[in-house]
Order: sequence, then C-alpha cells, then structure tokens
Amino acid sequence: VQLQASGGGLVQPGGSLRLSCAAAGSIRSGGWYRQAPGKQRELVGIILSNDITRYADSVKGRFTISRDNAKNTTYLQMNNLKPEDTGVYTCNVYIVDWGRAYWGQGTQVTVSS
Repeated sequence: VQLQASGGGLVQPGGSLRLSCAAAGSIRSGGWYRQAPGKQRELVGIILSNDITRYADSVKGRFTISRDNAKNTTYLQMNNLKPEDTGVYTCNVYIVDWGRAYWGQGTQVTVSS
C-alpha cells in the first residue's frame, strides 16, 4: 500500500479533526480532496514541493495542510468544522520514490450535532 489515510470521524460543529496521509516514500507534493453526498469531488487544498499551500475559499482560515518529511506524512488540520464540511476526504500524493502520484483511500468526516 503506497498511501494510507486516516483520522476521520464524527465531530460536532465547531470541532476539530486532523487527517493523516502516510506515504510509502518521500512526498514531493500533495492535495486533499473531499466529496459530499450527491456532489462531485472538490479540491480542498494542496501543498507544493516548497511547502507553499493553497486552499479552497470555503476552507481558508479553518484548514491547514502540513507535512512531516521524516514520517513521509501529510496532514489536514481542520478547525471550526461546519456541517457542510461533511464528506469523504481523500489524499493524492506524489511519491518521489515511485515516480508518480497515488490516491489514498477515503476517510469519512461527519460534522453533526
């Protein structure tokens, strides 16, 4: 398995979750996506090789993407969660050692009171 995503769950509005995406090799860049029920998958944010990050307008100021190169892992810290953040979250990461990008399996995030 080249990519393992984890960290989803049920959280109340205003709460926080941190998703992790552990790669079987060095990460060059990556992105986090989500898909809500009945909707198309959308890009949440990306982290580039120089650690520059970009976010969708809907999550700016609430979500933060980071990575730990020693652990070959990228993270999505989600704060002040809203019901509209509910969905299946997936990572897509370019693994240097394998020379291509891989999709992690999705992890469910449910924001509900």
